[in-house]
Amino acid sequence: MLKERVRARVDELAGELTALADDIHAHPELGYQERRTVAKVQDLLALHGVQSRTGLAGLETALRAELGGERRPKIAIIAEYDALPGLGHACGHNTICMAAVGAALALKDVLPETLGSAVLFGTPAEESAVDNAGGKIHVLNAGELDDVDAAIMVHPLDRDDCTLQSSLAARGVVFEFHGKPAHAAAAPHLGVNALDAVIQTFVGIGLLRQQVRADARVHGIITHGGDAPNVIPKYAAARFRVRAADLAYMNELFERVVAVARGAAEATGCRFEHHDFAPAYEDQVPNAVLAERLAASFAAVGRPMATGKPTREGMGSTDFGNVSRRVPAFCPYVKIADEGIQPHTAEFERAAGTEMAHSMILDSAKAMAMAAIELLSDPALIERAKDELKERLQRGNA
Repeated sequence: MLKERVRARVDELAGELTALADDIHAHPELGYQERRTVAKVQDLLALHGVQSRTGLAGLETALRAELGGERRPKIAIIAEYDALPGLGHACGHNTICMAAVGAALALKDVLPETLGSAVLFGTPAEESAVDNAGGKIHVLNAGELDDVDAAIMVHPLDRDDCTLQSSLAARGVVFEFHGKPAHAAAAPHLGVNALDAVIQTFVGIGLLRQQVRADARVHGIITHGGDAPNVIPKYAAARFRVRAADLAYMNELFERVVAVARGAAEATGCRFEHHDFAPAYEDQVPNAVLAERLAASFAAVGRPMATGKPTREGMGSTDFGNVSRRVPAFCPYVKIADEGIQPHTAEFERAAGTEMAHSMILDSAKAMAMAAIELLSDPALIERAKDELKERLQRGNA
């Protein structure tokens, strides 16, 4: 039976998969700098007879590996591998990467016995920590997913969750304020303080938060605040992320945030500039057909999942949301940490290098491979998934 064969194959590969996951964990790389990781992944794929290419959409660390030729339907299995500044793999992308690689390698030899094919994508810079982040968006816009019929991936969390959880739409913006330097003690009246404009922006956004929807988030950092305390800052800058549960409201809120910054510039006499530092991350449309198949596959490997409506509070943002609006897509959350330990923390970074993370990688590789077999053996399932996506997008309440 094909499903039994892919499960056995993941078990055979277990040592290699978990060793590389730990190696990636020990050598975190920021977005678009994941050269070491990608080289290691390519070496492992090649060792098992899978050739890959990089440079998708002009991105050095974006990877594609074909499995089973060009037959349709085609399932995309998506990997991430970038880390966070100062926190390493505190989002567990090392586990996402090796779960996807494990699923791809397990599928390699059984795909000829299905009706379709698969493709492994390595997508850089999911975290919005670098400029022009959102590797999946660039790969998508370059047409690399035009031949794909559905997409799946996994993400680590503090629970096992196949509920229809969405994500927050998000934009990232840089605010720059240009003032006039002066001696801060002898002649402050001759200066125009760019840092004052930044501080006013933070204050204004803090007040704005009182009148936004509960699902909205606005958060930022000061990236430049001046050069010396005795010089009126001639230049200051901040970086903000604006999020909401749907793209339309997020864009509306974005314009309000920009208006706050512009007002701060006018109030302080500064010249004002702003630009997006990454493309918009769209809110995710989780596909119920794919969720059902993945939940069943996880249950079959001994990891029952929460299903149905979302039960957890709080959402992040992901460029997988953009993928989910072009093809049917789903991303289960798989436990690597005790309940309450959340991503983007030192505790979660440690969890991403534990035996619990190893179990997540192997179970996820098996479940994704098994679900892919089911989808590729019964194209009617994929057509149902496509119909569901089309209906939800037409309703406008996805």
